[in-house]
Amino acid sequence: MRLIVLSAFVVPWAAVACSQNEYDALATARSLLQQGKNDAAIAWLKNVAAAHPEFKGVNHELGVAYYREGEYLTASDYLQNAWDENEDDRDAAQLLGLSYYFSGRPIEAIPALEKVRSWRPNANIDAMYILGIAYALAERHAEARGMFAQLYGVSSDSASAHLLMARMLLRLGFDPLAESEVKAALLISPQLPVAHLTLGELSLYGGNYRRAVQEFEEELALNPTCALALTHLGEVYWRLDRDEDSYKVLRRSINLDSTAAESYVVLGKVLIRKGQVALAEQNLRHAVDVDANNYTAHYILGQLYRDQGKLEAAQREMTAAARIQQVQGASAGRN
Repeated sequence: MRLIVLSAFVVPWAAVACSQNEYDALATARSLLQQGKNDAAIAWLKNVAAAHPEFKGVNHELGVAYYREGEYLTASDYLQNAWDENEDDRDAAQLLGLSYYFSGRPIEAIPALEKVRSWRPNANIDAMYILGIAYALAERHAEARGMFAQLYGVSSDSASAHLLMARMLLRLGFDPLAESEVKAALLISPQLPVAHLTLGELSLYGGNYRRAVQEFEEELALNPTCALALTHLGEVYWRLDRDEDSYKVLRRSINLDSTAAESYVVLGKVLIRKGQVALAEQNLRHAVDVDANNYTAHYILGQLYRDQGKLEAAQREMTAAARIQQVQGASAGRN
């Protein structure tokens, strides 16, 4: 039905497009975009392009329309054409870089985002961040570190810049490179907060739990109010079957920061193993209340309900976990 209705509008639009000048044709498209009528704008612009292939600006507007629709691959084709038509088209260049990145082609995003940066060095934080990530993925590590340093207002050769780079690499899953950046930061500043936390996370993800304990404890010696270090330490203790130690540090973490869902998730796992099922459920439900998109909380709750014979509740939680996993699976890197 939707296709039939749309085709009814396309035919008269084509006739109108033939009689319009370039300014009026593009103004009509922009008006449709401003009203959120992206499909209508795309149909209109394609008719304009067919009737008047000499009109400039159609590729730009089509690129914008497809970008707003989240169709980044198609958007990048039109935006590249728009940028080829007008190398000073700043909006096309920026959206082109973002479209390449979001369509899984980060290295292709670099030229456009570099141009945007030359025009507006500090104007768009998202574009700067994505350019830094693209540099990292292209193994242009010094440039990536320099971009993150600029983004966060620190010197590119400082300990903070190396640590920032390590944090970004950690999220991308480039663990060996992240570790080398942390170690470079510690050579410059041995007491740097979050450095040992990062090394601990790398050890945790790599399954080296003994070393993870040492790193988290070193972070807490420097920064005893680091709730995240306590949460991670609780996770490691749980993995090492040190449930009482895990419970103690998790309570300390929650007392420092009651808004972090992960502390309640790990505490729920500890309580399940201790046989305190009702308390475990309470903490896991609280984790979901704090963060409805916490995959682990939903998944463990599903298992807990299944073991209790609460099959409807178990199915609800497992379905939520699967939905979250599907969404998160489309995102690069760790959360």
